[in-house]
Amino acid sequence: MAPPKKYTKEQIIDAAFEIARTEGVDAVTIRKVAEKLGGSIAPIYVNFKEAGELVEEVHQRTLAVSRQILEEQNSGHPFHDIGAASIRFAREYPVLFRDLVMKKNDQVKHNEAETQGFIQMMRTDPDLNGLSDDELGMILLKMKMFQVGMSVMVANELLPDHYTEEQMIQLLNSAAEDVISTAKRSTEQS
Repeated sequence: MAPPKKYTKEQIIDAAFEIARTEGVDAVTIRKVAEKLGGSIAPIYVNFKEAGELVEEVHQRTLAVSRQILEEQNSGHPFHDIGAASIRFAREYPVLFRDLVMKKNDQVKHNEAETQGFIQMMRTDPDLNGLSDDELGMILLKMKMFQVGMSVMVANELLPDHYTEEQMIQLLNSAAEDVISTAKRSTEQS
């Protein structure tokens, strides 16, 4: 009998991520990953004591992909880039998007450090000059609600087929302009 094939930790994570991308995170099992790799479960247990560790790596990879998509936007308007990246992630990874956003999930609970990181990014956006961190936080929350709703529609194919990503981003930008102008008016009136 031939010895079990050996796989790197990265190969195992790649296979698990592909399963999660197409079937969902709940479909990731040691046995299914072994089948995807064309081998037995033994080499996987060399790198992971149990399936939960592997699923955590899949979550980390998913968040890394999401961050990469955000970095690729790079329009010079970070606030715009956050929304555009969410729409793109929902379109390219709809199964993962649904797993992360539409299911109770410890990996995507409110993260104050992440929120502060977004606010720091927003401070560099010329369209947001003169707004306080509290105002930026409220704008971020309002737009996150809108953007998540739109991304859910994208991931679940609830928009008309002819609706392009460019049209979605235009709608997102229009909503952002409304939210920002309202915040600026409130600041001026104070």
